[in-house]
Amino acid sequence: MNKVAFYTLGCKVNQYETEAMTELFKKASYEVVDHEEYADIYVINTCTVTNMSDRKSRQFIRRSKKINPNSIIAVVGCYSQVAPEEILDIEEVNVVMGTNDRNKIVEIIEGINEQDKISTVDDIMKVREFEEMQIKEVRGKTRAFLKIQEGCDRFCSYCIIPYARGPVRSRLLDNIASEVKDLASNGFKEIVLTGIHVASYGKDLGDVNILDVLKEIHKIDGIERIRLSSVEPLMMTDEFIDEISSMEKICPHFHLSLQSGCDETLKRMNRKYNTEQYRNIVKNLRKKIKNVAITTDVIVGFPGETEDEFETTYKFLKEIQLSQMHVFKYSPRKGTPAATMKDQIDPKIKQIRSEKLMSLSNENNKKFMDEFLNSTVSVLFEAKLENGFYEGLTSNYIRVLAKSDDHIEGKIVNVNLNNTKDGFIEGILA
Repeated sequence: MNKVAFYTLGCKVNQYETEAMTELFKKASYEVVDHEEYADIYVINTCTVTNMSDRKSRQFIRRSKKINPNSIIAVVGCYSQVAPEEILDIEEVNVVMGTNDRNKIVEIIEGINEQDKISTVDDIMKVREFEEMQIKEVRGKTRAFLKIQEGCDRFCSYCIIPYARGPVRSRLLDNIASEVKDLASNGFKEIVLTGIHVASYGKDLGDVNILDVLKEIHKIDGIERIRLSSVEPLMMTDEFIDEISSMEKICPHFHLSLQSGCDETLKRMNRKYNTEQYRNIVKNLRKKIKNVAITTDVIVGFPGETEDEFETTYKFLKEIQLSQMHVFKYSPRKGTPAATMKDQIDPKIKQIRSEKLMSLSNENNKKFMDEFLNSTVSVLFEAKLENGFYEGLTSNYIRVLAKSDDHIEGKIVNVNLNNTKDGFIEGILA
């Protein structure tokens, strides 16, 4: 039996696609091994959000070939899509595939030997159909990520992804429902909807939108939680919030990507909203949805970000008190408008700003978790740790640790929360 190993960089969409490719190889009777082990084939699923992502991809390509000099190296994903010639020029690489036609990967690899070098990358901007990569196998996890959408047409000035993923393509609603039913029958309790720009779902289909997806999944027995991955703030209209507030399976946790709390910076980023709109969305979510957690991404040190602009961002975030922030230092990405903008920020200044926002995020996160101390909440336990502890998540994304003599992995259990730690809460089974 031939062996195949996967290495995945980047987002949840990439992780989903790796699982789908893994299933294709298993169906073709390959043994899947860890990426550090000896294998006949190494598949590197790349990210290209930053230049560092590209560098990590190249490093792993070379590392894989050292493990087995006679292996076939296949490089797929976003980096492959935007720079196929660059990757094919790497001596160790045999196959370059982009962000489409991954469902043909077994057939393509079986048609070559370790001396061949081929690229199947086409113009992603011409692709108009969602690539079905349905996963049917039990995947040994408690939360299932489900890709429902591909592509992005936002063209934020710092982001390479629209060029790597192409235009918006949405998965047919019937196919989404079919996979969710399979997942439910395999014991999954929570579905996490993911995509490149989930808010755009249905734009290309004309007669459906993301709310239709939520309603369809909500009807499926066995699924107890539905979680949205990162979404565009403007998706959260008053009508949308009213609808989801009455759907008990929708997790009260929304990751609303902000990027900056300063309107001038947002304009240079080519974001489509302003801080007043974002503020009102946060207020409405908190008003309509009990115990809601709102998290976000923020970029510091974007080109031209003055000290005043950063302070405006800081004050805005201090005012709205989100439950957690992922803070990124701006990294120029070749091929994007922001990479050639004037007034690039000194790395030392980026570091100072990053640390200041991270400190605020930690403070807000503890304050949010403290609100739930001495209360009883339901937790979906995901993993068994040492000393009899299990780790899991509440519906509003608080990480909980609790001891149990019973096997509770994959189960939703009530827990009394009693002690805030660094980034999680300890509790006792109710």
